[in-house]
Amino acid sequence: MKQLRLILALLIGVVILLAYLPVPEDALIAPDQQGGGARQTARSVSGLQAPFPDLPPVDPAAAALGRLLFYDPILSVNRDRSCATCHHPDLGFADGLPLAQAAHGGELRRNTPSLWNVAFVPRLFWDGRADSLEAQMLAPLTHPEELGIGIDALLARLRAIEAYRQSFAQVYGDEAITLERVTGAVAAFQRTLISRHSPFDRFAAGDRDALTPAQRRGFDVFRSAQTRCMECHAPPLFTHNTFHVLGVPDYSINAPDRGQAEIVSAPASERAFRTPGLRNVALTAPYMHNGAFATLEEVIDFYAIGGGSAFRTGALADEKVRGFNLTDQQISDLIAFLHALTDEPAELIAIPDSVPSGLPVVQPRPNPARGMAAALRAPMAAESAPRAPTTLLVYPHESIQAAVDRAQPGDTVLILPGVYHETVYVDQPNITIRGLGEGDERVWLDGQHVLSDGFNTTGNGFTLENLGIRNYIGNGVITTGARGVVYRDLMIVNTGLYGVYPVEVTDVLIERLTVTGIRDAAIYVGQSRPPIIVRENVAFGNVTGIEIENSVGAEVYDNHVYNNTGGILVFLLPNNPSRVACCTRVYNNLIESNNHPNFGDPNSVVGLVPPGTGMLVLSADSTEVFGNTFRDNMTGGIGVTSLYMLFGRDTVFDLGALPEHNWIHDNIYENNGYDPHGIVRELGLPGADVTWTGEGWTNSFDEPSASYFPPVLPSRSTPDPLRRLLWRVYDTAVRLLLTE
Repeated sequence: MKQLRLILALLIGVVILLAYLPVPEDALIAPDQQGGGARQTARSVSGLQAPFPDLPPVDPAAAALGRLLFYDPILSVNRDRSCATCHHPDLGFADGLPLAQAAHGGELRRNTPSLWNVAFVPRLFWDGRADSLEAQMLAPLTHPEELGIGIDALLARLRAIEAYRQSFAQVYGDEAITLERVTGAVAAFQRTLISRHSPFDRFAAGDRDALTPAQRRGFDVFRSAQTRCMECHAPPLFTHNTFHVLGVPDYSINAPDRGQAEIVSAPASERAFRTPGLRNVALTAPYMHNGAFATLEEVIDFYAIGGGSAFRTGALADEKVRGFNLTDQQISDLIAFLHALTDEPAELIAIPDSVPSGLPVVQPRPNPARGMAAALRAPMAAESAPRAPTTLLVYPHESIQAAVDRAQPGDTVLILPGVYHETVYVDQPNITIRGLGEGDERVWLDGQHVLSDGFNTTGNGFTLENLGIRNYIGNGVITTGARGVVYRDLMIVNTGLYGVYPVEVTDVLIERLTVTGIRDAAIYVGQSRPPIIVRENVAFGNVTGIEIENSVGAEVYDNHVYNNTGGILVFLLPNNPSRVACCTRVYNNLIESNNHPNFGDPNSVVGLVPPGTGMLVLSADSTEVFGNTFRDNMTGGIGVTSLYMLFGRDTVFDLGALPEHNWIHDNIYENNGYDPHGIVRELGLPGADVTWTGEGWTNSFDEPSASYFPPVLPSRSTPDPLRRLLWRVYDTAVRLLLTE
């Protein structure tokens, strides 16, 4: 009996200990690192005019010293190579070779990346292994096939040169030459290599004549949902500085390059490489991490065939790389636009006449792309005189785009009933486009299953009202980077990936839309900031009815979502401009019979959503779900889970992957979970009104009339020790389940 009591006491002690031990929680992400929303200044007129990120001030004296070091062969073991050998200013601070040239003949493993705007790159090298320019410099300095010099030998050489001793004294206050000061000076110079005054920047600031007609057409191709270029190469840097899998063929089939996976186990890291910025891209051929493509035409051809799937590399290309068909004219226009990203400040590309060591510096190199960029540059145009806001009327058989091009801020474009076949681009601020007529006599934009998007807009203060959009292959409406967006009273049918797609916006209202036939999300709000209001909409027959992704402060209410694969999704996904999803409120919605077969891209996250999902919260935080009716959703009413259900537990994310502080309460449930599908069925789990995978110990469920899985869920009143204990039990169970 004593032994039994002792064992019982030990068990109680263990339970108490487990209840009070710390449990995993996501680290907080600093506000300036969260991203998302319209990245504009007070003077911006559109989402294209996003400011460059802030940088610490650069000491001009340190940068001047770093420039001399950058061009001085004294940094190499044989005194015959400098940083500028591989990062030549006349070649876009690259070297014009497929692979970097080794010091002793032959080639290195990867292509030399450009240094333009390198100050804004958080993870350097193609695989992201360095987190600062100072740390990055150590690799080429010491690599035997690059500069190949020992640190002590380098410092001794520099200390022996009086001019360097004097320069270091002027910058740092004394003649001490240290590794930290050497790398700091070179990094200071590199941080001055900023390109931000291209023809595109004039266009983004409101000068519509800054681009030639071909370049404007090319920009429209670049930002279309057909090519999806701008989803990874967005202004102002023309990169989101994330990592993507493209499936570029290996330079040698006997030496496959695993990319980011060689450094870290991140989501989709196998054969993932850093997405480079495209400023001055026309000057930096050849392209990709291994220089696989000699020209921009070859790069476009690669994306057109869907990336690496055609090369059988074994790499599953990013879901944004799905192939497209462009005419020869569109390809030519797209390349013309890429030349419009050219801007080389003369003082930054000037090669010094000499360096303190007295060794010869690199000589100028010809680059024919410079002449092409100059030939394509549009002449400066006179500014048009402002006028009072007016109304422009569009008749059937006229062009809506022509009216928009005539519009000035504050104008309203009214469209008479009829069918129009075009894509409309709106980059001016404060434009309202409104269709006249109702029902059978409404305005329809019809893409005829050929055109990419119905509307593609970036202008602030944009309102789109009372018309129909159908038969596009990309999106019904896409808005990027803008403030103050309104979509109202739209009928959207069969428009490809998304019905409406505001991304990186601040202040968006989506109301009274009817959307059907969409193979991703009928109503999507991504990477955005409040106010975000999605109300009184109807979404049916889509893969997803409403999706709020990596956004903050969305209000989703009074909507009817039915016969979709998934009714409402609140997601936080990795490798995006926004690293948080927080504070969404979902209430007073009717979410019923979302049992449609999933016809989304099987390689996308939404393609994994099981048919019969009423609502799913994936890794998002502080989501409040209340006052909704969930009924007849065959897999389940609402589920709360994390990215760890899709990726391994050893995955390193760029965000907090646990769903935390979510509160599900006071909803009505009827007949959910009666025939579970997808991963729920594969794991042999039952369906239920409310499902939780046990991740995130601070979630609460106050649904006394609902069916649960697992059968015991924490409520708002559950003491923290019991919450932690429940988490430990469920975490253990999930781990065992996933390893079976």
